[in-house]
Amino acid sequence: MKQLQIFAAPLGRLLLAFMFFLSGITKISQYEGTQGYMEAMGVPGALLPLVILTEAVGGLAIILGFKTRLVAFGLAGFSALSAILFHADFSNQAEMTNFMKNFAIAGGFLTLVVHGGGAYSLDSRFQSSAAKL
Repeated sequence: MKQLQIFAAPLGRLLLAFMFFLSGITKISQYEGTQGYMEAMGVPGALLPLVILTEAVGGLAIILGFKTRLVAFGLAGFSALSAILFHADFSNQAEMTNFMKNFAIAGGFLTLVVHGGGAYSLDSRFQSSAAKL
């Protein structure tokens, strides 16, 4: 069981965060369309650089297991806020599904807040190095 836990942590981080990383990168090439969508939903388009930074850098940090607990906490809040701002139309089944998906993702991130990045993470590597000093 211990071996499963060791390998499940990095795979779980990858599966949870890869879409954030890819979404952040994709928003760069689709900047105007994304900015227009945000503004149509009542969110200032000027926040798009912050969204891109949050998704791309936050996603990469989770994948690598760097500052896992802190970044996961931020991405949990980001996911919940995104659900509320962009997917709160419960008369539309697809939006309701996206709303619940975002909260499920937030739950996954909160699990990382509790358990950390696991054995194969930069957090673990830095902690091991610091312990040797």
